[in-house]
Formats: sequence, C-alpha cells, structure tokens
Amino acid sequence: MLCRMNSMPSLILALGPLFLHIPLRILWVVNGFFGSNENLMAPLIVIRLGFEDPTQPHHVCQLHKSLYSLKQAPRAWYDKLHATLHSLRFVGSQSDHSLFVKRDPTLVFILVYVVDILVTSPSSAAYQTVIKQLSALFPIKDLGALHYFLGIEVKRSSTGIFLSQTKYILDLLTKANMVEAKPCSTPLSTSNLDHHSPLLDNASEYRSLVGALQYLTWTRPDLSFAVNLMCQFMHTPRVSHFQDVKRILRYLKCTIDLGLWFSKCSSPPSIVAYSDADWAGCVLDRRSTGSHLDLSTSH
Repeated sequence: MLCRMNSMPSLILALGPLFLHIPLRILWVVNGFFGSNENLMAPLIVIRLGFEDPTQPHHVCQLHKSLYSLKQAPRAWYDKLHATLHSLRFVGSQSDHSLFVKRDPTLVFILVYVVDILVTSPSSAAYQTVIKQLSALFPIKDLGALHYFLGIEVKRSSTGIFLSQTKYILDLLTKANMVEAKPCSTPLSTSNLDHHSPLLDNASEYRSLVGALQYLTWTRPDLSFAVNLMCQFMHTPRVSHFQDVKRILRYLKCTIDLGLWFSKCSSPPSIVAYSDADWAGCVLDRRSTGSHLDLSTSH
C-alpha cells in the first residue's frame, strides 16, 4: 500500500490555520506483514529439491502465515488494516487509497505507507485515542513527532512548517558524482535544446537520474517543467539531453535548501489557479505546451 507523494503536503495544506497547533505523529507497525495471516488466501509452495516425500511426490506446502516474499502479503496486510480502520469509523479517500479520514466526533487523518502510519488531528485526545486503539490490535511503536517521512524532511517552528528533501538531493548528487560540480542559478538554458547530438551510450543512467528527479518535484515545484521536459526523451536520450540533466543537478547544488513553506494563517487558505498554453510551440512535433499554477493564499 503506497501513498501518493503529494498526499502529505496536501494534507498539511488542507489543515490550514490548524496545523501549527496539532501533532503530526509517526507510527510503525512491527512485523505488520506477519500479523495478517488470517486474510491470506491459502498460498501454496512447491517443495524444494531434496525435501520431497518419496511416498507423496506430488504434494505441496500450504503456508499458515504470510511472508514478505509472497505477492499476497501486502494485500493481506492492507485488507486487515483497511478492515480495522473501517471498524474504527475511518473512511478511505477516493483519490488516495492510503489516506483515511474520521470525522465523528473529531476530525482525524491517517496516512499509511506499508507499515508506517502518519496520524494527525486537531484534537490531541482524539489522536491519542486512535493510537491506543491501534496499539491494542497491532504491535505499534510510536516514533514520536514527525521529522522524516518518505524522504521528505519536516521542520516545525512557531511560524510554520517547512518540507524539504535536502538529504535526498545530497544522495542524488553523490549517485551522479556531482557533489563537487559547479552550481548554476537556473535549471535550464534559455537557448533551444540540441536534439541532433549523438545518442547516449548509457541510456539507463539517464533514465535513473530523471526518474529520481521526478521524486523531487513534490517539494520542488520549480523543477517541474525542466524534469517533465527531460522525461520526454527517456526512450532515446542524446548526449545533449544528458548534459541538460546535469544542469538540473547543478541547479540543485545551488538551491539545495529550498522546499515548501507552510506559514501560519489567520483564516482558511483559498486556492487560486492560473493556466496558459502556447500554440504549436514544440519544434519537434509542433504540439502545444500547456501549464498551470496553483497558489494557496490566506489573509
């Protein structure tokens, strides 16, 4: 069960003026997969060579407990957790199946990533009650206040919450051998991209780096256009495209501490959206390029 990467920033934004006063707790279910054996649909395993019973050569083994290596284990764990949360009057989100909301008597949010559970509520008593209920059903370990979740670093202050991925960027620069690269102030050049250079010999490295850059766009929306542009050449990347990816990494070296800042507001935030598109602006296929900007404003 994997949550969408924009779920946590969206959850903090939805809490609006309340999020400065509410806890963000992270829980870990110890051996969650192994505790979901009753939902397992009788998995069978062929007996390994050397362990056969000569009197019963065609028999197989039937497991009584789910294992991490089985494809049914995540499904069994999700079914058990979903049924448990449903019994506690939580309702699953239609847009993200790992997000659960309880509205009565007090609003409580639960965000699940495999066996990691994020719990938050405007009421301390409400979220503590939920933690006690889950602890009575599963071996729960309370990891305390949220500081790190799915590669996203969470820093709180008296004026807001800051989400960043500094450690992830450092790991990415190390992976690309660009820790000592010269920083630059923009992710893309103002000139047109070169699409006539030789094909890249190691296309897998290009795909790996661009895929890793996509994960950064949740806390770094300034990278969205550049990364989306590089994604268009995944199939047949060229040497010039790889140089453009390195420019994005150099831009990250210059802006490694940037992220999303959710400041304190006196009223619920409102969403303002803008959109625009050119006309057949792409020089390769003459397609139009559209864009949109969503802003959260408060007074």
